[in-house]
Amino acid sequence: MKEAKALKELQELLSNKTKAYLLVYKKGNAVNDCAFSTLKEVSENSQKYEIYYVDAPRFPEIHQHYGITSAPSLLVFERGVLKDVIKGCHDKQFFTQLFENAVYAQRVKDNPQQKSVTVYSTPSCPWCNTLKSFLRKNSIAFTDIDVSRDHEAARQMVAATGQQGVPQANIGGEWVVGFDQQKIKRLLNIQTQ
Repeated sequence: MKEAKALKELQELLSNKTKAYLLVYKKGNAVNDCAFSTLKEVSENSQKYEIYYVDAPRFPEIHQHYGITSAPSLLVFERGVLKDVIKGCHDKQFFTQLFENAVYAQRVKDNPQQKSVTVYSTPSCPWCNTLKSFLRKNSIAFTDIDVSRDHEAARQMVAATGQQGVPQANIGGEWVVGFDQQKIKRLLNIQTQ
């Protein structure tokens, strides 16, 4: 893990990486320290992950630039573009699977018949993150569209459902407004364990 201290320097580093991660945390807080230590342990076990961190109070320009208002938050970047935000402290296995993309790769390999899933979300929406975590936990591959950045996708979503709020998901052509866990389980044939 490497500390990020300046936005411009961080953006240059991220632009050269296929996939990279930034932990925005607040040192000295139990949940934040949990996220930091878990990520540090995962990164020490494998040097192949590009993980950066920023102590939010010390370098506020970074989290402010990405609209992050709560810590800890793990920002997921692809070629320098923010793709996802995962809030809170998770266990080692969760982060390892996230980094290795093992959950999605295995699910696609084992079940090429999975319905297509597109999640419409915003980075600051807690229910959006809950929905995406639920899908990851159940090994469901999905595409995430940030409607705060993609205005055409936001327009299409509202035209299809009549609803502006997020999260919304399109599962095999059927819309789910909000985090309707029972409907999502039914549409994706997720068995309760």
